[in-house]
Amino acid sequence: MPARPRPRRLLARRAHPELSPQQAVEAAGTLVAAGRRVSLEVADPAAVAVVAAGVVDAGLADRCEVTLSSGALPGGSSGVPVARLAGLTVDLALAGPAAVVDPVARALPGARVVVAAGSPAAEDRCRALAGRRVRLVAGRGTGAELAFVRCLNVLMAGAGEPAVATVDPRLIAITGERAAWNGRTPDSWEHVMPWGEPTEDQHRVLAAGYAVRVLVPVAGDRA
Repeated sequence: MPARPRPRRLLARRAHPELSPQQAVEAAGTLVAAGRRVSLEVADPAAVAVVAAGVVDAGLADRCEVTLSSGALPGGSSGVPVARLAGLTVDLALAGPAAVVDPVARALPGARVVVAAGSPAAEDRCRALAGRRVRLVAGRGTGAELAFVRCLNVLMAGAGEPAVATVDPRLIAITGERAAWNGRTPDSWEHVMPWGEPTEDQHRVLAAGYAVRVLVPVAGDRA
């Protein structure tokens, strides 16, 4: 009897408990010790400096970045100013609408930019950002998958460092193919999976020699 195909799964399909900054840094330490990279996702502007300091104090800065969703980004009434973000000694990722993220990204050229494949003009954004660190996030539906692959092609052919956020086995396989076609070494890009994703999936990707970054939400972040 043929094996039943595994169901196709989408990123962030399940809810996770909210973590305090301290709990999130502790979780990051456990994940790093297990061979993962980490991104702590922060929505609360007041938590940004606390989380960043915790990452540095724990000696995790070379393996753990901090993702800021739109509520923590400059431009709003309570966002963290660009000058303060520039003074942080951790890697940053910027997530949110292009109109909010892109001006901040221009001021912080070392920050990763999060691009949703199904968002308007995603492929054009990827072309403009292909020389820097970009996290491409898969969406839902056939149209979103096609957009994802188009964006993926652009990023893998570019000079930057793509991070590919999907747990769909088909898209994971396509990602590996595109990396090989473009002669990318495993240290030049990474897979991204949500915290709580079955560890066998992460083990499988790690065993193939690829890097995995785990997204850990902080203080109720839903980015």
